[in-house]
Amino acid sequence: MIITLRDTQTSTISEKIDTLHEERGEVALGRVLTLLILTDEDNLEDALRLANEASLDHPCRVIAITPSTRRMTEPEEKRTYLDAEVRIGADAGAGEIIVLRPRGGLIHHQDTLVIPLLVPDAPVVAWWPTEAPANPSKDLVGAMAHSRITDAMRSSNPLRTMEDLRRNWSPKNVDMSWTRLTLWRAMLASLLDQPPHLKITSVTVSGPTAYLPMDLLAAWLTLQLNVPVSIEREPDATAITGVTMTREDGGVLSLERRPAEDGIATIGVPGQSPQTIPLPIRSLGDCLSEELGRLYPDEIYAQVVTQGWKKIHPNDD
Repeated sequence: MIITLRDTQTSTISEKIDTLHEERGEVALGRVLTLLILTDEDNLEDALRLANEASLDHPCRVIAITPSTRRMTEPEEKRTYLDAEVRIGADAGAGEIIVLRPRGGLIHHQDTLVIPLLVPDAPVVAWWPTEAPANPSKDLVGAMAHSRITDAMRSSNPLRTMEDLRRNWSPKNVDMSWTRLTLWRAMLASLLDQPPHLKITSVTVSGPTAYLPMDLLAAWLTLQLNVPVSIEREPDATAITGVTMTREDGGVLSLERRPAEDGIATIGVPGQSPQTIPLPIRSLGDCLSEELGRLYPDEIYAQVVTQGWKKIHPNDD
């Protein structure tokens, strides 16, 4: 069910939600958080679809804020400069969705808009699905969030966005370029945990050109292993294709995934037959669900963006 409210107020929206819950015999007490989505009209529906998927694991109230593109035709005295949608039931996953479309000067007061609509006594998560502010912690909505999720890889300039996020790093910030690496990090850690536990002397990471997760993986490896890590760019690749680690005895440990789209990786260990394991490219829904389930500072990510990145890109600062 989707209900459209034009030239409305947040108090009216809140009352409408309460009425809908009463009519449906539902309560909002099961919401574990409020997810604030800051995006534009072009990316709105895709972001809401991902939020719906994630809400199945983390029931939440979703509040999406996107500047209105509707022409103002009402008389001045009838305008509130705020349009809204309330979505509930099959259109809203395991929660409810509120879409706020402010106009005029109201665009610059997004924090004031969302405060009356937050789930009481529940964490607030701010998510920028594509373009993010240079400093999310100073953003009006970001400042009220317990966790701030960005996705530099989906911005118009991924490298510049990551540089801004690194420069303005905060413990509450995390980027989904890093979350895309969860499976790779788990597999590599498992591979290194096998005997004979010889020292790694060098590492090579391969993948696409201008692919942030690959740079972050290289930064993580150089921090964890304290060895040089080289990056091999493969223009035809669509995701990370492999990691090779040379031991002090000359043996090579490898985790190769070619082509990446097949989602099947091959493990190479000296003296053992190659093994294949599933290693799919993570979906955005999986990444968002993981971050909504964490809601505490990711200390490893903090080390990677504040220390490891400089080892991979020494001339960036």
